[in-house]
Amino acid sequence: MNEVNHQRIKSNGIWIHVAEQGTGPLVILLHGFPENWYSWRHQINFLANHGYHVVAPDMRGYGDSDSPLTPSSYTTFHLAGDIIGLMDHFHQEKAYLVGIDWGAYAGWHVSLFRPDRVMGFVALSIPYRPRSSTIKDTELLRKSIGDGCHIIQFQEPGRAERAFARYDYLTVMKKFFTITEDDFVAPPDTEIIDYLRTPWSLPPWITEEDLQVFAEKFEESGFTGPLNYYRAMDLNWELLAPWQGSIIRVPTKFIAGDKDIGFESYRTKEYVLGEAFKSYVLDIEVVIIEDGHHFIQQEKPQQVNNEILSFLQKHSVG
Repeated sequence: MNEVNHQRIKSNGIWIHVAEQGTGPLVILLHGFPENWYSWRHQINFLANHGYHVVAPDMRGYGDSDSPLTPSSYTTFHLAGDIIGLMDHFHQEKAYLVGIDWGAYAGWHVSLFRPDRVMGFVALSIPYRPRSSTIKDTELLRKSIGDGCHIIQFQEPGRAERAFARYDYLTVMKKFFTITEDDFVAPPDTEIIDYLRTPWSLPPWITEEDLQVFAEKFEESGFTGPLNYYRAMDLNWELLAPWQGSIIRVPTKFIAGDKDIGFESYRTKEYVLGEAFKSYVLDIEVVIIEDGHHFIQQEKPQQVNNEILSFLQKHSVG
């Protein structure tokens, strides 16, 4: 099997860096915060060896992709447009999508907007939640969780950037990638980055060298682009009004760890295992991985790889 190839592709008006390997049906891997294409290092070669053309972009704002400055350049429409643009670049009418965290959010909305372009979708960590008709997501979070919620703290331009700057980039990565708390909320008058502990040792699934790969890219690009995803949330709520009450019909598998952030405290477990989730996503299979945390594709790569592959094979075309 060939090595992973890297290139920058013009998509949806910006340049997007992608890591690419293999031939066959197109599978696009979409990372979350605070990651980049490298977070899929365990999946790229595995899927390529099983007969797929695997493309893992740095999402807009991350790594070697362009990073527009304004939050209004990070709406769900921009994210979906980037992904459709990648399909068009590779001359593929349809693709499989796999996404985690914000990458899952993007995949859910490509599936909602353009089901004609998605053969199947594997979502990790973040389930689809329908838009509230009465309250914005940030208002709901502020009321239910409080100002210690990281999403609320990330809303103010510059606030999180200033807080992160008190630490070196490697320490910021260590703090985020080793989160084990279910209830991920800072105490009053405390920045979330200060609340997160710096581990004395790393868990066995990630090395200091791995974290340095992420740290070096954030040192080059900064955090404003990734934080702009959060700052576009209220705008997304406004833009998604025409899809109020819409359902997703694309074949989907949802994978989460039973120790993911908020799995218990935010009632994610109750939601994804209940009937409501199935009423919004009609063709859904739910897999819960024991002792799995948020960065599940890195922490439990073999289990996640097998779940992705079984889904792709089940929904193969032709």
